[in-house]
Amino acid sequence: MKPKKVNLRELHLSDKSELAKLANNKKIRDNLRDSFPYPYRESDAEFFINSLTEQKSKQNFGIEYNGQLCGVIGLIIQKDVYRKSAEIGYWIGESFWRKGIATIAVKLITNYGFEDLKLIRIYAGVFEFNIASMKALENNGYKKEGVFKNAIFKNDKVYDEHRYFKLNEF
Repeated sequence: MKPKKVNLRELHLSDKSELAKLANNKKIRDNLRDSFPYPYRESDAEFFINSLTEQKSKQNFGIEYNGQLCGVIGLIIQKDVYRKSAEIGYWIGESFWRKGIATIAVKLITNYGFEDLKLIRIYAGVFEFNIASMKALENNGYKKEGVFKNAIFKNDKVYDEHRYFKLNEF
């Protein structure tokens, strides 16, 4: 069996077509916040990629699987007294699901957040039905710190949010 090769890399304008193709999927959007566009067009991908150049430090990356773009992962560094914390977010194109890619990508960006960005805490909010995302976090040592009852309103339904965290062990 060939080992999985998962990398994080910068996104470039040349990725916009592939990014749009991967992201234009209602199943992906159903697991993300409503600010994620759907349908997802090349213009959305171009806007997103261009917005990355405005970041002081690199926080968002393309996920590659065996040399092929398959998703996006990022850290949203918080502000003010929370500036040493970040929220992690990620998505994987449907044709790449169930390959363990998210677990490896979460490990890579968590290490980057702790080692390069010197974060103290990384957390994630996961919709109650996204079991695969919970597993990717748990496989990386993230702990569930609570369930926010009826915190999510998505697709005209109310859901719980499962909140996970990991601390930098300096």
